Order: sequence, then C-alpha cells, then structure tokens
Amino acid sequence: MFVWRTLRRSFARCFARSPTRLLACDPRSISFQPLLSIAAPKTLHALNLAAAHLRDADVVAFPTETVYGLGALALNPRAAKKIFSTKGRPADNPLIVHVSSSDMLNSFLPKGYTMSPAYHVLTKHFWPGALTLLFPRDPDLVPDIITAGHPSVAVRMPSHPVARALIELTGSPLAAPSANTSGKPSPTKAEHALHDLDGKVPLILDGGPCTVGVESTVVDGLHQDGNIRILRPGGITVEDIQCVLKLELPEDTVPKVLVHRRDYQDEAIEQTPTTPGMKYRHYSPSVPVTLLHTSTQPSAGQRSISAASFFSTFHDAGTKPKIGVLAPADSKLWQHIDSERGVQWHKYTLGPVAEPAVTARRLFDGLLTLEQEHVDFIFIEEILEEREGLAVMNRVRKAAGESRWIHYDS
Repeated sequence: MFVWRTLRRSFARCFARSPTRLLACDPRSISFQPLLSIAAPKTLHALNLAAAHLRDADVVAFPTETVYGLGALALNPRAAKKIFSTKGRPADNPLIVHVSSSDMLNSFLPKGYTMSPAYHVLTKHFWPGALTLLFPRDPDLVPDIITAGHPSVAVRMPSHPVARALIELTGSPLAAPSANTSGKPSPTKAEHALHDLDGKVPLILDGGPCTVGVESTVVDGLHQDGNIRILRPGGITVEDIQCVLKLELPEDTVPKVLVHRRDYQDEAIEQTPTTPGMKYRHYSPSVPVTLLHTSTQPSAGQRSISAASFFSTFHDAGTKPKIGVLAPADSKLWQHIDSERGVQWHKYTLGPVAEPAVTARRLFDGLLTLEQEHVDFIFIEEILEEREGLAVMNRVRKAAGESRWIHYDS
C-alpha cells in the first residue's frame, strides 16, 4: 500500500500543471533605433527567457497593441500545433504570422514575389501596426497547419515594443492568435490571459493594457481585379485605408476597398476561411450576451419595444437577477436601468458615443470584467458602424447569442 501511494504521488507530480509565470516588461525601455536595445535588465531577462521557450518549440503569451497573443514558432509545425492544443482551436482556423522586419517577411515569401503598389502604401503607413495582409505562401517554408492548407498566408508586423523585441530575439516569425481559450473574449490585459491560461503556458509577458483592444484588420489584396478586400475589420479603419490609398496612388489606379458582408458576400471563404475570425463564433463569455439595437430598424420578423417596457420585465420577474450592461458613457440606456430597482445592475461604460476607438479598447475588458462578476447575462448596446465601430460591431455580433430591438420614449 505504501509503495502504491508513493507511485501515485509521483505520477500526480509528473502530470500536474506548473503555475504560469507572469513577468513584467517595460515597453518604454525598448528601442529599435538603429538596432534593438533593451535598457531595463528585468525586461531583457524576461524577453530572453520567453525567446528561449519559443526556440524550444514551446508557447508563451505576450502583449501586442491589439490583444495579447499566444505565440509559437510559425515555421515549425510541432511548435505551431501547441497553439491549437493549448487554445482548443479548430484545425481549419488559420493563424496570423507575426514578423519584426521586412527582411523577416521576405525570408519566407515565394522567391520572385513583388508587392503591389497598394501593399507598398499600406505597409508604409500601417506597419508596424494593427494591419494584417495576405501574401502568397511558399509551401516549402510555411507549414499547412499555419494556413489550414490555403495558398496564402496572413502576416502582420506588430507595433508593441515587447512583441517586436520578442520576435527579433527569437529570430523567427511567430504565429500568435489571441491568448485565450478558443471562442472566448480576447485578452487585453495580462491578467485576462493568466485567468484563462494559468497552468497551460510556462509564462506570460506583462506589457500593460493593449492600446487598440480589438484584433488587426485583415486585408486580402491578392485578387486579379486589384481591389482591396477587408476580410476582418479591426484596429486600422476602412476610412484610414481608403485615405492613404487615395493620397499615395494615381487617381486612376486607386483600388476599391470592399468590406466582407457589407459590400460583398463570399460563402466559400466563410466555409474555408483564409484568416481567423470568419467562420466560428468568437468573443463569447460564459454567460449569455444580448445585443440591444437602439439606432437601427428591426430585421424581418422582429419588432421594437420601448426601453421602459423592456427593462421592466426583469423587475416584474421578482428574481432580482444580476445583469451586466455595456453601453457608451453618454447613452440614454443608463437612465432606464437606474429606474429599475428590482435588478442588480453591473455597469461597464464603453466611452463616449463619438469615440469608437475608446469603445474598441474597452469592449473585451468589459465582457471579461462582467463575466468575473458572475452576472446572469449581459446586454451590449450597439454603436454606429463607422471607423472603429465597424470592428466593434463585428465582434459584438459574434459574441451575442440573440438580438433585441428597443427604442427610447420621447
């Protein structure tokens, strides 16, 4: 019996998950002019340790300007496979490859490939930054697991100093989807990633809150018509892309900028996506989410009811539910919920209506904060689909299980 208990304890120790280390990094101590320089010793140590894990084909979590990423060597299929197993990510959901320089990008693109004038403009203005571009794939260098077998590979160059320094110190491109369980809201703080992945990754680099807050904009400029297709709206707005293309290119060569599902439909790419965030339900906390439409007309078969009537139903139920609410700071919604005393309201403001960039930065933190407050369900009020609002509503629609239309009494 003693021998059996000893063996059992030994097996338990072998298979127990070690706690994840959270290592602080100071982005202000990192410089790239003219070469990479890291002034803070603790930051240098943390980055070197993370790079060593990555070179050993392990995964680590690190900050980018968009969301925290779960990184692994992009050109090593064994390492990339750990991303899928750690996140529980479907194998047909491709990954974005992150690079730290143009030389690193060119190292795995097909020989003889030349960027289009439009791509030159976009990289000039938005790299490093929250823009992902689709490039032709060299199947001898980029493994199938990264692209889900597609002939194109999605690539971006992050602007967050910790991310760029980590890629450069590792000496290899990194595949890096969001550092969370697949389908959950993306982490925009190190503690979000730790809450979800503790024990599943050896370490997380804490570089502070993400400044953009939603994933990168994904652009496909590989079609013969030369037009730019936005497969996923994100941190770089459609308006900004249109502006720089008109600014830099001759008038008769400026491509159209088309947004998937707004300006065109492509059922084939939805079934076999070339980039993340297109096929599967995403960004959903563990509690039900309802999208409240307050400025758009009901869809077919739906009707709009007054906000007062809608919220009074929760008071009448007599159960005093815990309801999380995300809405702009200057929304009329707050007046109505404040008048209902039979509900435990948990409020999270998303910034002013006129500043969708603030809403984008606060969206995922709001979902995760309300989830951790153990609300029964969450309401999110819609915002206009302009500038960063397009990316916000793309995420909200994927997070919400249902939609309701309400109107404010005059």
